[in-house]
Amino acid sequence: MAAAAGAGGGGDSGEEGRAPRLPPRSVPPPPLHTVEMHTGGEPLRVVPRLEAAEAAVAAAGLSLLELRRHMAAAQDHVRRALMHEPRGHRGMYGALVVRGGAAVGDADLAALFLHGAGYSAMCGHAVLALGRFALDYGLVAAPRRPETAVRLRCPCGVVTAFVPWDGHRSGNPVRFHSVPAFAAATDVPIDVPGHGKVVVDIGYGGTFYAFLSAEQLGLDVCSSKTRDLVSAASAVTEAVKKQFQLHHPESEDLAFLYGTILTDGKDAFSEEPTTNICVFADEQVDRCPTGSGVTARIALQYHKGLIQLNQSRTFRSSTTGSLFTGKAVKETKFGDYNAVVVEVSGEAFYTGTATFTMEEEDPLKYGFFFK
Repeated sequence: MAAAAGAGGGGDSGEEGRAPRLPPRSVPPPPLHTVEMHTGGEPLRVVPRLEAAEAAVAAAGLSLLELRRHMAAAQDHVRRALMHEPRGHRGMYGALVVRGGAAVGDADLAALFLHGAGYSAMCGHAVLALGRFALDYGLVAAPRRPETAVRLRCPCGVVTAFVPWDGHRSGNPVRFHSVPAFAAATDVPIDVPGHGKVVVDIGYGGTFYAFLSAEQLGLDVCSSKTRDLVSAASAVTEAVKKQFQLHHPESEDLAFLYGTILTDGKDAFSEEPTTNICVFADEQVDRCPTGSGVTARIALQYHKGLIQLNQSRTFRSSTTGSLFTGKAVKETKFGDYNAVVVEVSGEAFYTGTATFTMEEEDPLKYGFFFK
């Protein structure tokens, strides 16, 4: 059951044109209020505040990674209720905003990223949307015109979004500077059941992805059926997990393969867009070009000498046609890796607000998920 967060009074108001508040009587537990957004077609259900998360941070001084583990162990019903049906869908994505305490540190705010199967380490499309959200909902003390920097702590580290600001509201496009991104491995042979041997690159852009051209799997990223691309990408993900050991320089909590990105193979620099599709988590399909995926792909292209610093490339989603741009803006080191900071730019928009309730006697109150 959903209604706009600012809906009118309960029951029959008797006033024509005034919507009743839903539900008509209070229902424990407390309702969940969200702000609905999308970036390039990929949804973002923002939870501006969750008392249970704030209480855990305050009581135990949790870092964001520790809060991520706590939410998965003790509060996962919140994710399931908002991401799964009947309130969500297979492609739903969310962000839990965290304010203050050790989880935020010296950033303006922190966020946990939610999806159908769990909690990711980084999400570029969410960062672009949260940059706007932070300004419009007053989470940055003194926004500056014409652009405000918003420091956002993600599970993978702090990223900075740069958001247009006219003195009253945020605008587009938004851009962000990534955590250090690097090529974890290139030209790795992987045996994929049903497809034979393929060669993949593995890049890190706040989370790890495997990359390969759809052509290696007998597919075309622009014209093949999405279900065929999803099936093939998922097979690659599972094969890479079994055949390649990932390592993260700072935390083994982050040393996991998030998904596979199939491309059109156009990695050399060009003014023309290059198209890809990202299949992540449990066969979830990104509707946008994937911000952390663009970050990792730029890092791979830079590592291979295919692009130079500040050479901008455009990335197109094969699902919606939406566009992000990306470029490597600075060389750096991350552990033993030669890395780059990547700038990603895109457009994020508001789509509404909602209030979700859960009745105790509802056997499906925490949602359901099926393929």
